[in-house]
Amino acid sequence: MSGRVSEVSVATNGQGMIDVSGLVAAEVANASSDDGLCTVFIRHTSASLVVQENADPSAQDDLERWLERLVPEGDPLYQHTAEGPDDMPAHIKAALTATSLSIPVRAGKLMLGTWQGIFLWEHRRGHNTRRLIIHVL
Repeated sequence: MSGRVSEVSVATNGQGMIDVSGLVAAEVANASSDDGLCTVFIRHTSASLVVQENADPSAQDDLERWLERLVPEGDPLYQHTAEGPDDMPAHIKAALTATSLSIPVRAGKLMLGTWQGIFLWEHRRGHNTRRLIIHVL
């Protein structure tokens, strides 16, 4: 069983979390799979994916501020600085979070919890187009 693989693009407008739950759910629906597994993979090293609270945006704000404090820009230990002061911190943030997620599918729907959403977490300050690979088995 090979499943369905699709690639979707998501435009970002700087650092922050973008809820891509609906986008992923639509790909699951298009796959016509009753029960299975959905894998989401981001094809970048300076952005990541997380399953996180989708009801209260202050939870996302708190996570972003905490990670910014943990991995600040301008650390003199960084050697990789040619692409700007936000680049190396973005790589570290992506390494600390996730580049792929697996979500069970039942009856053609993602089995996310009541307050869970799938978020693309942009770690760079500039505008980017991020590519997600969505594989539904």
